[in-house]
Amino acid sequence: MAKRKRLSLPGDLDEGTLPALHAEPYAAGPLTRALETKAMHPFGVAPAPISREAADAAAMAALRELAEEVSNARAEGRFVQALPLDQVDEGWLVRDRVTVDAEALSSLTESLRAHGQRMAIEVVDHGAGTAPRYGLISGWRRLSALRALHTETGEARFATVLAVLRRPETAGDAYVAMVEENEIRTGLSYYERARIAAKAVEAGVFASSKLALQRLYANASRARRSKIGSFLSLYSALGDTLRFPEAIPERLGLALAMRLEAEPDFAANLAQGLVKADPADAAAEMMALNQVLKPVPKGQVASPAITQENSHKPGDSVTFSFRKGEIRLTGPGVDAGLRDRLEIWLKGQGF
Repeated sequence: MAKRKRLSLPGDLDEGTLPALHAEPYAAGPLTRALETKAMHPFGVAPAPISREAADAAAMAALRELAEEVSNARAEGRFVQALPLDQVDEGWLVRDRVTVDAEALSSLTESLRAHGQRMAIEVVDHGAGTAPRYGLISGWRRLSALRALHTETGEARFATVLAVLRRPETAGDAYVAMVEENEIRTGLSYYERARIAAKAVEAGVFASSKLALQRLYANASRARRSKIGSFLSLYSALGDTLRFPEAIPERLGLALAMRLEAEPDFAANLAQGLVKADPADAAAEMMALNQVLKPVPKGQVASPAITQENSHKPGDSVTFSFRKGEIRLTGPGVDAGLRDRLEIWLKGQGF
């Protein structure tokens, strides 16, 4: 059997002649270099330059891939960022909540104080040079609680908010994201759902109330969207006259909406009833709404709403007349209270 040949390096290829890819960080003596060479390369030979170059290229490729993945994660909302509180604009969208449950907000604040923020808010990036740079989509309560804690304590851990970046293609998509987040987490009253649809139409986000309902509540059943649409008429008639609209139960709201549709003067009567009741809490306001809703007994004439007249008609304290394009009121009864009542009635009539 033929003996295997043992490979050996040429005599003139020693450690000193091997190419070095990286400069030595310090000047080492011959003994040190020899020990290092034997420890790093048991056979006494460093890898060929092409191997080191390939390893460096592979490392750079891995870094580029990692950087690209981080960039994609940030763009796709899979990357949580810590943003300064003053760089988040909470008023970028009209919020869908009319009121805030003080007890629930207090509970959230104490949870953040004890455990920190566990769920990120959602924001849109307006780009560098914009102040504030980020617009809030969802997470208003978390942002508000963190701001309160930072104001109270001054602690750095409350100076930022964890957020994920969203890229809604349109403002409508942003409103949909806000509504869906609240629907999943805590839910909204029918009035609040109707109000945000109306506000989105007023802001020009959607062309009509019907389209707003279809987009904002696409995942809701047709019957549920129909009920929200009924509350739209209630919002249109009373606007901000209601003090506790989120407390209106479904049955009462639908009954009011039916009367509004059937009786043109009912909006004015409803507004006047609320002004007269001057409710201090939700229970009192619900009682006032129910009182106006009661049917008028037979033989009794309902209290007339404020109506337009075509001729001069004197009253006890107010005299008014009109001509095309103008209505004039005069008399001792023309005061701030009358102005406010007229304003409520005009809103109820859609002016």
